[in-house]
Amino acid sequence: MHMFTLPRPRPGARRAPLRTAAALLFTLLLTAGTAACSTPPPDDPPAHSAVTRDDPEFEETFRHEFADVDGVRMHYVTGGSGSPVVLIHGWPQTWYGWWPVMPELAEHHTVYAVDLPGLGDSTGTPDGYDKATLARYVHTLIADRLGVRDARVIGHDWGAAVAFQYAAQFPDDTERLGYLDLPLPGPAIDAATWRSLSWHIAFHAQRRVPEAVVDDDVRTYLELFYPQVSYGGSSYGGTSDRSPFTDADIDEYARTYSRPQALAGGFSLYRTLDKDVRDTKAAKPVRVPALVMAAEGQLDAIRATVAPRMTDIVQTAEVPRAGHWLMEENPRFVTAQLLKFLGDD
Repeated sequence: MHMFTLPRPRPGARRAPLRTAAALLFTLLLTAGTAACSTPPPDDPPAHSAVTRDDPEFEETFRHEFADVDGVRMHYVTGGSGSPVVLIHGWPQTWYGWWPVMPELAEHHTVYAVDLPGLGDSTGTPDGYDKATLARYVHTLIADRLGVRDARVIGHDWGAAVAFQYAAQFPDDTERLGYLDLPLPGPAIDAATWRSLSWHIAFHAQRRVPEAVVDDDVRTYLELFYPQVSYGGSSYGGTSDRSPFTDADIDEYARTYSRPQALAGGFSLYRTLDKDVRDTKAAKPVRVPALVMAAEGQLDAIRATVAPRMTDIVQTAEVPRAGHWLMEENPRFVTAQLLKFLGDD
């Protein structure tokens, strides 16, 4: 409620007639009353829908949802119909990393693209960022909150390690496992070796250092990072600085990772490598049918790390002219491989 105060007459000034002052007071009160009774303007659209707002392809099929899971408010996008497919992202991405393949998948399946706890538009702090813990959050969301007990779980990057743990811990609730472009920390590659694979892995694994270096320059950091692990980028021995991400894509990822908690959570995915190795070694072998997909030239190396822990790899694929960003760099090939694996070829 606003308080209105009539101006006091200046010294020596002629006082307005009483009726004039009363009329002014009435006008002010009438204006205040009209404002109080009018409908307030609608709130700005929520930030989590910014990238999909006014996109008819999204609005026709998909919707944003939230669910509380053990103190974390988890965000996910769902749509389509048919057998359930759970999509789990890696770093530095969110559910939106699956968008290039989601519309066609949704023609055959009910799709659930999840933001990992503490990342994307999921808020709150999980008990840990090791992949076994994150898998339990995803399973609680999918199996307990949503009642899905026959999930086809597909993960990319760190999301692949989460998907592996989902299948290992909850085999009765996992129909199939898709494992995309990540050496699996475990018996075939220990934590020290994993950290030596790339400068960014060792850098991100440091405590507090990457947060201090990146600080408020999240968008710049992401914009410079994406080309390095793209096809022909420096991580693959090339010199290309081409990025498969649009400015709008980068804006979306920068929006979410600019939250200090999300930025720290993303780096924490790397800080749990020692525990991830121990958990993979301790996990039961995954016996559900599995797909392994990798960047061009990387399939043999990645398959060597997962084969000791997956006993039924039924399909493998090397994505032509794609670096690490499989879905962005060759979405048609990736979509076709996923549909084939899921039984929709």
